[in-house]
Amino acid sequence: MLCSGLDHRGTQRFAPALPDSGLGPCPRCYEAPVRWLKPLPLHPRDTVHVVAPAGPFDRPAFEAGLAVLSERYHAVHRSDLGASYRYLAGEDSRRSEELAQALRDRDARAVFCARGGYGSARLLPALPLADAAPSAFVGFSDLTSVHCALQAQGRVSIHGPVLTQLGKQPSEVRSALVRLLESPEAPPPLSGADTYVSGCAEGTLVGGNLSVFSRLLGTPYLPPLDGSVLLLEDVTERPYRIDRMWTHLRLAGVFSRVRGIVLGNFTSCEEKDAPYSCADVLRDLAREAGLPCAAGFPIGHGAINHPVALGTRVRLDADSARLTFLEGAVSPS
Repeated sequence: MLCSGLDHRGTQRFAPALPDSGLGPCPRCYEAPVRWLKPLPLHPRDTVHVVAPAGPFDRPAFEAGLAVLSERYHAVHRSDLGASYRYLAGEDSRRSEELAQALRDRDARAVFCARGGYGSARLLPALPLADAAPSAFVGFSDLTSVHCALQAQGRVSIHGPVLTQLGKQPSEVRSALVRLLESPEAPPPLSGADTYVSGCAEGTLVGGNLSVFSRLLGTPYLPPLDGSVLLLEDVTERPYRIDRMWTHLRLAGVFSRVRGIVLGNFTSCEEKDAPYSCADVLRDLAREAGLPCAAGFPIGHGAINHPVALGTRVRLDADSARLTFLEGAVSPS
């Protein structure tokens, strides 16, 4: 079985980053010393922030998700949360100030995102990533940029529903999210639907949305990849675009560093009238990568977006399409 690259203290050790020689991907460009920091556990009625660091959101869908969140926690947000500027939830200054304040607040236990869309990557240089409070950050899709930036700082975060999606999620997803946020115990395993490449891999779960993750290559916000298990999902991307982004990862050396690949939902990614499917393309790409890979995990933009903790150790058994979580998402206290 492949090992995770972790020592007994939970420290993942890598050499310092070296400058790019200009002759191809730097052999150590995605290495960094990491000691993983977990958020503190939540309790009922804890204060949690709701922020909109990316795109504007549909108000009824947001209110439905906010109602679900407020059943258990004390959700607070700024009065200008619903702002809109072009394709963003307000100008960068509004969104960065809102998210920075939420990340720094040590009286709150979590930060939930209203919606994805686009725009969170624009805020990364202004965020207090190294000085953030030990609170849980929850979101997915465009929020992959914030997840990756947090993992680059050695912080665990929750890849899970945004508020505009939360109200539509089944009760088992809501319960799983609460369990992940409140219990330090490892959650139950998650099953996928198909095996693309046989094998088993163990390591730290990183990644998220393929489109967003690929845009972080060459930036200081990419998480450490050595010994990791890479999660990828996407929405409304045609197969040739998925191929292009995957190829970008391959040329950048990503698949020579990670140990396995977990594929979530690739929603509405089919080419109209094509004699092949998105799954056909992904299967071929996975086989080219040659890493243990299983697909069809209920993670992403589908009807079910099961929450998972990025920055925690997992074991992927691709033959049985099973993802086992080896630790919880939050600290014991």
